[in-house]
Amino acid sequence: MKQQASSRGGAVWALVITSVAGFMAALDNLVVTTALPSIRESLGGRLEELEWTVNAYTLTFAVLLMTGAALGDRFGRRRLFLAGLTVFTAASAAAALSPGIDELIAFRAVQGVGAAVMMPLTLTLLTAAVPPARRGMALGFFGAVTGLAVASGPLIGGSLTEHVSWQWIFWLNVPVGLILLPLARLRLAESHAPEARLDVPGTVLVSGGLFGIVYALVSSTSDGWTDPLVLTGLIAGTLLLGVFVRHGFRAKNPVLPMRLFRDRAFFGINMASLLMFLGMFGSIFLLSQFLQNALGYSPTEAGLRMLPWTGMPMLVAPVAGYLADRLGGRPVVVTGLALQAVGLGLFAAVLEPDVSYSAQLPGLIVGGIGMALYFAPAASLVMSSVRPGEQGIASGANNALREVGGALGVAVLAAVFSAQGGYGSPQAFSDGTVPAVWIGAGVVALAALTALLIPRRGRVTGPAPEASEERVSVAA
Repeated sequence: MKQQASSRGGAVWALVITSVAGFMAALDNLVVTTALPSIRESLGGRLEELEWTVNAYTLTFAVLLMTGAALGDRFGRRRLFLAGLTVFTAASAAAALSPGIDELIAFRAVQGVGAAVMMPLTLTLLTAAVPPARRGMALGFFGAVTGLAVASGPLIGGSLTEHVSWQWIFWLNVPVGLILLPLARLRLAESHAPEARLDVPGTVLVSGGLFGIVYALVSSTSDGWTDPLVLTGLIAGTLLLGVFVRHGFRAKNPVLPMRLFRDRAFFGINMASLLMFLGMFGSIFLLSQFLQNALGYSPTEAGLRMLPWTGMPMLVAPVAGYLADRLGGRPVVVTGLALQAVGLGLFAAVLEPDVSYSAQLPGLIVGGIGMALYFAPAASLVMSSVRPGEQGIASGANNALREVGGALGVAVLAAVFSAQGGYGSPQAFSDGTVPAVWIGAGVVALAALTALLIPRRGRVTGPAPEASEERVSVAA
């Protein structure tokens, strides 16, 4: 009985620590968006430099997620989680102290490095700590918290920017990180993947390939698709990823076994996640600025007006988890993505410089419900589609694809915005935002169709994790 209580306590601590850490990492994806006008006024910067305050984080995050997961499997997940959390916390403080836009971009990149090491290990640490019978509920809660972080970024960023200063969107991470570090050291059990080996060639190939492609995508808006560096990044990155795929089929212990993508559940949820983040990130990047630049709202007013969208995960996530347990993850995810697409479409249909808030509400509410329905079961679908020893790399792959989707979304929709409008006037901002958000809605709708590939009941590719399958030690 005592051992059972201790196990339950360890699971609760693991859920709290990993959820808060995941919240921090996910929040920093979009917490900057509502603060962009204030950052632009304080530090200066053109559209492409403002994009880089978002994409510098996304770039390093996406590129190094697979590496972070592999290092954790090899050298200890708790150890690498602590290292990533330390880097993330220190970089947050440095970003807050940035004297100029270039320094801010640089420290945002370092933040992304820390998050890339920390984020994929949150799911594996949580999965190892929670018994199989309660794992679905725990992963659903974790997914809902992550979704809430992504969605609440504009509100938190806007409130801190207006009532304190934009620097506090970064200072906020520092006390949270300093509290989590000793808790994680004392309360999380160390674990390794069985017979983990660091795949150096695979790690170099995937990191180089992702860097080339994501760098080209985020640079295309300012430099154009025909710029030599953009073309070099696209071509070299594509070639490196092609070699990485071949390596994943032939190597004995590849960093990402390509056979995982033969599983419909793994392929479906990962491709749907990439497309969902592409459409959603790019749209939020523009919509949070539209509310301020075109409609004249303050940062806090903009964040509050997005609350029906951003706050919906808190209300709908428990229902989404219940439905996923009863019906399976697929119908919940597909419905969520479809509603998210409808919400963006409703928003795009009414956007104009003098649009009333009541006209915006239907899109915000429908989109918020859709986002909540997607996030709650998504993590569980990813983790249940692979064997226990592959959950670390599955988490890293899913997060990497989502971040690549986010970077692609910001780059593509910002390019559409620049081609059709600009910052010159409210009408120009509206002219650029409307077609971009329509494209975002279409991409999320495609994500809903892709999610139909997931089997009706997510099947576990391997047996449930047992103590014998993972080397776990509770080190004080």
